Amino acid sequence: MKKKTIALIAAVVVIAGAITAFMLLNNSLGNNVEIESVIPAQSQGTETQEAGTANAAAATGAAVTAEQLNGAWSIADTSKVYWSVTTSKETVNFVDPSVTGTWNVNLEDASSMTGEGTVEMSALDSGNGQRDEHVKGADFLAVTEFPESTFTVSSFSELPAEWKEGTAVPVELQGTLTVKGIEKDVTFDSQAVYSGGQLMLSGTTMVTFEDFGMSNPHSIVLDTENNLEVRLELVLSK
Repeated sequence: MKKKTIALIAAVVVIAGAITAFMLLNNSLGNNVEIESVIPAQSQGTETQEAGTANAAAATGAAVTAEQLNGAWSIADTSKVYWSVTTSKETVNFVDPSVTGTWNVNLEDASSMTGEGTVEMSALDSGNGQRDEHVKGADFLAVTEFPESTFTVSSFSELPAEWKEGTAVPVELQGTLTVKGIEKDVTFDSQAVYSGGQLMLSGTTMVTFEDFGMSNPHSIVLDTENNLEVRLELVLSK
């Protein structure tokens, strides 16, 4: 009887330990960061009737003049850059709020526009300190050796001559993304909105681990896709 009791207790302890270990693993691997777009949902457009009504309302916004848009804009401290990794379980987001840079706008001549941004990689955060320390280490981003990542725009798509307050316009940014000292030509498919005296820019591009000299972090627990999404959520002020 005592042997059965001891065996039962041992089994309970093992099961409890397994459940605890699974919960700890689940918490360490899970996503803790939600992406926050700087562009209001009604400006991005959806297929729902409600969004369509909101878009119609936004389209009645005041006209924005070239004088209001043209000139030098600086990335405000409310801006963020996101890096997203998709595993066999879910997509895990990393956010970096330490972003600086400029965008020189010229509606009459897109070829004369310039733009650049710098991200302090030590500020990268997934909401899990142990995971962040590993990602910033020598095996991946090597933040101590390469503390900054940059994006320099080589060309912008043509911007419309007429803007309305609060209404999104498409803009494509082609340029060079530099991570770990390695350059990669990328294109950010983006939207821009002028509202309340500020410019908001939301754009995404896809890269791979191999693009920047990193190995795919496959494990016995999770498979990881090779693609990484980089997302700009920028607020700019004159």
